[in-house]
Amino acid sequence: MTNTFGAEAAALVAQMTITEKLDLVCGNGLWRTKGVPRLELPSLLMVDGSNGLRVVPDQISTDTQNTDLGAFLNAVETTDDPEKRDDNVLLGKSIPATCFPALSVLANSWDITLAHEIGTALAIECRAAGAQILLGPGINLRRSPLAGRGFEYFSEDPILTGEMAAGVIRGLQDNGVGASLKHFACNNSETERISMDSVVEPRALHEVYLLGFERAIAKSSPWTVMTSYNRLNGVQTAQNSWLLRDVLRGRWSYAGMIMSDWHGIQDLPAAISAGNDLDMPFNAARRRRLKDAVSVGNVPTRVLDEACIHIAALTLRIADAQRRLTVSRPNFVVHHDLARKAASRACVLLKNQNDILPLTPKSCTGLLVIGTGAVAPEIQGAGSAAVRPIRCDIPLECLKTIAPIDVPIQWEAGWSANGDDDALLHNAALAAARSAETVIVFASPPPCISGENADRPNLALCPSHDRLIAELTTFHSRVIVVLTHPDAVVLPWADNVQAILSAGYAGSGYGKAVADILFGHTNPSGKTSVTWPMRPEDCPAFLGYPGEQGKHFYREGIFVGYRFFDIRQIKPLFPFGHGLSYTSFTYDALQLTSTQEGASVRFTVSNTGTRAGREICQLYLRRSPAAANRALPHHPLRALKGFTSVSLEAGESRVVDIALNRRDLAYFDTVRDDWTVPTGTVSVDIGASSRDIRLSASLHIVGDAAPTRWLDLHTPPGQVLEISGVKKDLVAWLADVTGQSIVETETQLAPCTRSFLGIYDTLCWSFGLELDETRLTHILDDANRRSRAKKPAITAKHIHNDY
Repeated sequence: MTNTFGAEAAALVAQMTITEKLDLVCGNGLWRTKGVPRLELPSLLMVDGSNGLRVVPDQISTDTQNTDLGAFLNAVETTDDPEKRDDNVLLGKSIPATCFPALSVLANSWDITLAHEIGTALAIECRAAGAQILLGPGINLRRSPLAGRGFEYFSEDPILTGEMAAGVIRGLQDNGVGASLKHFACNNSETERISMDSVVEPRALHEVYLLGFERAIAKSSPWTVMTSYNRLNGVQTAQNSWLLRDVLRGRWSYAGMIMSDWHGIQDLPAAISAGNDLDMPFNAARRRRLKDAVSVGNVPTRVLDEACIHIAALTLRIADAQRRLTVSRPNFVVHHDLARKAASRACVLLKNQNDILPLTPKSCTGLLVIGTGAVAPEIQGAGSAAVRPIRCDIPLECLKTIAPIDVPIQWEAGWSANGDDDALLHNAALAAARSAETVIVFASPPPCISGENADRPNLALCPSHDRLIAELTTFHSRVIVVLTHPDAVVLPWADNVQAILSAGYAGSGYGKAVADILFGHTNPSGKTSVTWPMRPEDCPAFLGYPGEQGKHFYREGIFVGYRFFDIRQIKPLFPFGHGLSYTSFTYDALQLTSTQEGASVRFTVSNTGTRAGREICQLYLRRSPAAANRALPHHPLRALKGFTSVSLEAGESRVVDIALNRRDLAYFDTVRDDWTVPTGTVSVDIGASSRDIRLSASLHIVGDAAPTRWLDLHTPPGQVLEISGVKKDLVAWLADVTGQSIVETETQLAPCTRSFLGIYDTLCWSFGLELDETRLTHILDDANRRSRAKKPAITAKHIHNDY
């Protein structure tokens, strides 16, 4: 918030009664803030949906008691029983809106400009619906493909996540609608989501799970942040003062408003004290408990005022933005075209053996399409992110429209409507395939087995889909599979089909996007935003997912996603950042130039094929993963630090520039409790994926002083004495205590470095004295403080190209 809004908000709050303050922080019904009409502070309306609006007219009444549990649960219900599934109920009878690709799919575009365009369209539809805040984007990392809400989140990598989220947020807020960055933090599964404790060690927390939030906030200043349901290292996130005050407001200087997830607060006085400003939705019991806590002084008035100021400042900011920033009425035809473009950009061509795609008139004489997904596509996931689409492109219809006029297209269901085996439909599809030139199978996991409040039971497609595809490959040599799925899936038949196109939950433009790619009207350019495992056991979180006895241990630490596959030398089904094109690209002329803050990276990418295309160029920083000695930390073999999407005509070349700054070169040092740049040589790798490195050059970094472990009385003396300055302090103290000379003391101290005992016990034994523990502790603490304080400017020197 700007100082202008903060000062004006503080002046308003100073005029409020305690009742008005309590009303302001406790919400109003399911989707509104209360506002203070007496002071002309309006109510704010919030709506769900990062990939489209979910606005339910009968749930946005201004009646503060409109908090019907059934209505709330209908909005987030997930069911695997088709007879119980009613889309009108699941979508809460929402008004129609544009359904854009899920964020997991949008991330496959690696296109920040596209993310901004979608944010802009969402803002226009929000404004038309009278909404001031969109409850998204969600950016929890896709730690495991089993996570029920994985389709709502961008990636397994925090850099890709933060950059794409910032694009969406800027698009929203540039047009006067506030974003709500969620769910803060470590909400990585749906199992017992409101009580599970995510246990994450500090380095992984800062380097992986918080970094996406930090980067998105730094690049887009979201007007609100939403806390998650889970506990984090033992404390409910909405009540976690370290998370909200020390990290979010302190370390990151965030000045916006913090709100809870719906019914995510268990102790409202504790949440307000910890820095959570707004409790949503209204709950009479929680409000009463807060009132009691304020009345007896357990929640100081200044703390309540602070929360009110953040809410009032947000309200003033939105009112000002919507006065200044006029937007047109929604053009849903234009928005549907944008949804199609986004789907086209984000579909990933995973395999294309012998260039079977794109289809040509010759290759599709007798084209068979198999699968219920071709006529009743699953374009989105279940839960609060679900949208009631204004229109939806049907794949089979789009294929027939786009195909050459003399190409016959036959369709067979292959299985029942709910994905179960049906022997008649199965056999009919196989029979039709024997006379078809090319077969396209639309396959997916079972419908609605995952979503909000429901993790996936496994990574498999419907058994009927797998069986049919496997049988097809025994006699047919031209099988193309189009996948609809919430996250990565295992494909036991992958080696035996000729092409695989991943669409994910691609939104209402899915059908046209897929048809355009299959027939070559669009050149695919999407690349995977997560690593696809060959089997579930290869996933980093496999041994600790989804938790037990209320605790979810993140045992893999910093080795999330491709970092784990790299360090363990596990071959993935498809690597992070992978995606094929109908053209080819080459990389050359890598140049590194040192800067005051890091390095600038320049290289040339060329389209060496025969048609226009887009290439996503990825920059990774590579270090030796093994610690050189016990004082140095382990690192991922390779970590993404930057990327860019380049559009090139056939034969065209373009120079690409990507900057590396101090933070890109740093890791989180748990001794200093801060980011540290280690001195050493790293490799700057430029690739078409995490496993397809095209250029590499070495960079020598002179960074911060070597990191040290935290010293205490039990640290072995060999580790203590290698720390700069400690030996001098110890010798001076010991000489004073023993009456020996400096030289005599140094001589007696020298053998101590071989001891495996702690420094205190070793010195007492060696010098034959019961030494002062307090004095020794002061010497060690001085060394610890010096270690934390050392922050010299970094320098970088380009050594050589390896390619």
